[in-house]
Amino acid sequence: MNRKKEKVAVIGAGSWGTALAIVLSDNGHEVRLWGHNEAQIDEINHSHTNKKYLPDIELPTTIKGYSSLSDALSDLNIIILAVPTKAIREVIRKIVDCKPDPLTIVHVSKGIEPDTLLRISEIIEQEMDKALLQDVVVLSGPSHAEEVSLRHPTTVAVTSRNMVAAEGIQDLFINSNFRVYTNPDVVGVEIGGALKNIIALAAGISDGLGFGDNAKAALMTRGLAEIARLGTKMGANPLTFSGLAGIGDLIVTCTSVHSRNWRAGNMLGKGKSLDEVLDNMGMVVEGVRTTKAAYQLSQKYDVSMPITNVLYDVLFNGLNPKVGVESLMGRMKTYEMEDLVNILDERSTDSIN
Repeated sequence: MNRKKEKVAVIGAGSWGTALAIVLSDNGHEVRLWGHNEAQIDEINHSHTNKKYLPDIELPTTIKGYSSLSDALSDLNIIILAVPTKAIREVIRKIVDCKPDPLTIVHVSKGIEPDTLLRISEIIEQEMDKALLQDVVVLSGPSHAEEVSLRHPTTVAVTSRNMVAAEGIQDLFINSNFRVYTNPDVVGVEIGGALKNIIALAAGISDGLGFGDNAKAALMTRGLAEIARLGTKMGANPLTFSGLAGIGDLIVTCTSVHSRNWRAGNMLGKGKSLDEVLDNMGMVVEGVRTTKAAYQLSQKYDVSMPITNVLYDVLFNGLNPKVGVESLMGRMKTYEMEDLVNILDERSTDSIN
């Protein structure tokens, strides 16, 4: 396809940022990959590898590494923000200090900030100088960096309050290996991407306990119901959770050994403490922090989220994981379609009002 060639800075040289840099480079864009570790940037520029995060991948020589943020941002209008949720505020403040040209910021992280309970797009809008921010676009969906970097078929969704901007980012990324759909539901896409990490932790715990596929299928199915309950209460379209940013991302994160959240849960299920797990992982496990935020959101919106509540107690209150899973199975009987009926009823009431 004929596409406009852009200068794009990818902020965050971890596995996901590097994989997306490969996609952008394959599409002929000028790609600048920023990271704060100078030795890692030297490796990207001279060896064309990023072995800590993607050990078996040779990077295109057209990807240029930058350790200077101001140099990476010079004379461009699009950045891909690929840093952990907890680093978003700090990085945005550094971007503002560089006084770049007005930017479209595409965030590709998946989380919610505890205590403030803000989605990532809201954090960006809160911290970014309005004169420097053109649009915020969200990219999310079932997309392990390890597979994207191998150019395996992958599909994702993009969303924004400005759908023209979302369509522009769709054009930026889409190719024969990386298919991009648009979705106008910003809240649903961000909530689905963030909360699936909680369910992946629970699925990993279940597998670590040796409970098998039946238990994991139950956790995934009921977990999706929890995500849809909360997301809809927050203003999302329930149909979003049946798409790429909902069930698609949930499946891949709960079932793959590439998933950090599944691996962390698996270690918890096998008896390791949370501190041991996080030390062993060596990378951010977004689901831990998001569990706290989702627990707070469930209280704020008065939404029943039993899996989230149990996982919160496992992570932060010392609940034995086996006892937690057994407590979920022992809950009072209910009607399976109750969630769907309640969601539809609430949306009908909102439309009437």
